[in-house]
Amino acid sequence: MVEVRQLRDLQRGDLEVADGYVSTARYRVRKAEIARAVCFTLDRQELSEPFEKRWAVSEEDFRRYRDVVGQGMSFAACDGGCTVGIAIAETAGWNRSLWIREFGISKPYRRQGLGRRLMDRVALHASKAGLRVLVCETQTTNVPAIDFYRSVGFEVGGIDLSYYSNDDVQAGEVALFLKRKLE
Repeated sequence: MVEVRQLRDLQRGDLEVADGYVSTARYRVRKAEIARAVCFTLDRQELSEPFEKRWAVSEEDFRRYRDVVGQGMSFAACDGGCTVGIAIAETAGWNRSLWIREFGISKPYRRQGLGRRLMDRVALHASKAGLRVLVCETQTTNVPAIDFYRSVGFEVGGIDLSYYSNDDVQAGEVALFLKRKLE
């Protein structure tokens, strides 16, 4: 039985559940600017070949995540002694938001409702702590994550055309910020 519990300490192996993605679609971002209006569009496009992205967490990011876990807002899904899902979340007190810095479910455990259970637990804890919104960032190439976040109550709340580099739009990988309002 998989248990969702508050994460008290972070081990490097815990992050292996959130080390990349494969997507068969992407969102193309367009911006139109005229004198009295600025319009953004996100058009979903199927890809002829799957897009795969992998990463490793740097030692600096790992240390920062360990500090974030110390805030008490992060959770893990565990099957026995194994971490099979993780939500590392950081409070921004000035606007009462909780930023999901890492979120992932181990591949064999996906599409079984575990991601929803984990995110709902984070949302409940954040709501009880007096926070008003969950925020996450992902790439326009990570359509599986976008679909998941939208299925658990998130809405697109912002786009940053140069979050990763000065050529994000041309490179086809733009930062999306999704938000889930809490009660």
